[in-house]
Amino acid sequence: MKISSTVLLTLILLILMLGAGSVSAFLGFQLGSSALKGVTTPDGRPTTKFASNKTNSSQQAGLVLLKEQEILKIVKARIEGKTKAAKSENLEEDDEETNSSKQKPEEKPPQVVEEKLQPGFPVIAQSEGVTMSVQSVRYSGGDLLLKVKMQNKGKDSVRFLYSFLDVTDDKGRTLSASTEGLPTELPANGPTFSGTVSIPTALLDDVKKISLALTDYPAQELKLEASNIPVQR
Repeated sequence: MKISSTVLLTLILLILMLGAGSVSAFLGFQLGSSALKGVTTPDGRPTTKFASNKTNSSQQAGLVLLKEQEILKIVKARIEGKTKAAKSENLEEDDEETNSSKQKPEEKPPQVVEEKLQPGFPVIAQSEGVTMSVQSVRYSGGDLLLKVKMQNKGKDSVRFLYSFLDVTDDKGRTLSASTEGLPTELPANGPTFSGTVSIPTALLDDVKKISLALTDYPAQELKLEASNIPVQR
């Protein structure tokens, strides 16, 4: 019996399809196997779970719970330690303050230094309870400076106009002078006032002594005369 060409072609095609399918299946299996290398499935065995539970229980068993009394003792010890530390710090601060107070020298009251007077001074003039005294003389620049103090121990205040101050040398010549700091009025029973009388040194050639004369203004009831004031250099 003769087989037709159509049937023969059909069989050939089926054989080729089966071969191609087998080859593709084999290749797919090989590729999947190579891709899944190193991948493991999770362990779902109950024995493993029990082992892990035992490990956790053994770790939890390592934790030791403290009793309430022990906790109180620890807290008390810490509190006492902090208290002692604070006390020691306070004691150290007190010691430092004590040492610093000991190291500080005692402050002594200021001493009153008495004015050292030059030989022949002071030259004092008094009238009606009013005192004028020349304490010292010195040369400064182009002037002779006389340090003068004035005080009124009388019952009435006294006024002065220093343009009436007479300054004469030991030869009877009148010298020009200016004043600074002397009061225009001395109150009754008042304090001591200080000032300066200035005389140009150009007027003092060959002069050894000078005299001052002052009267109150305007009554002119008292006269203050300070004579023989040494001015020789």
